[in-house]
Amino acid sequence: MTATIALVDDDRNILTSVSIALQAEGFLTRVYSDGETALKALVDNPPDLAIFDVKMPRMDGLELLRRLREKNQVPVIFLTSKDDELDEALGLAMGADDYIAKPFSQRLLIARIRAILRRTELSQASAGSDEPPAETAIDRGRLQMDPARHRVTWAGDNVTLTVTEFLILEALAQRPGVVKTRNQLMDAAYQDDIYVDDRTIDSHIKRVRRKFREVDAEFDAIETLYGAGYRFSEE
Repeated sequence: MTATIALVDDDRNILTSVSIALQAEGFLTRVYSDGETALKALVDNPPDLAIFDVKMPRMDGLELLRRLREKNQVPVIFLTSKDDELDEALGLAMGADDYIAKPFSQRLLIARIRAILRRTELSQASAGSDEPPAETAIDRGRLQMDPARHRVTWAGDNVTLTVTEFLILEALAQRPGVVKTRNQLMDAAYQDDIYVDDRTIDSHIKRVRRKFREVDAEFDAIETLYGAGYRFSEE
């Protein structure tokens, strides 16, 4: 079935350009220019995924997500200001699935949409079946990862990662002790031949470490091998 994507942004140029790009990829789109207008529509007729700008007049994206989560669990991607970690942290804590900083590549946005829709489909399928999940869970000492449900815990504490961060950590944790180059991590996290530079992977690793250290100040399971890449060390 064709997925329906809802776009909520007060910038009409973004609404138009992203909507056209999504339709070219075969998605159906619904667009809203403010959070108040979008809320009722998203509750009454939920899309398969929604994209919210964080900073909007009348009702910002964070408030829209908070009120939406009272009604349903539609996957949500935030569009946020570059390097605005406060917006990211609040959004993810409230139940957003990923965020993308402006300005952004439409190809990257589409890749993230497809990744979230795949994981949502797997999660729904595994929840309604006695069969084991299509993707194998990862158990590495204090780290547990459930790819089908996009769930990560460290020593029993939940760690909330974006889709990109999850895929990078998954690539590292699948083979403990094996060094993964930045190019290999790019291939794991970004699909459709999207180019990102080395600093992007480094930034993601930094954020992943920060999130784990919020639940364990001594977290050091992701090692940097200068000039080579990164590896996950299983205790």
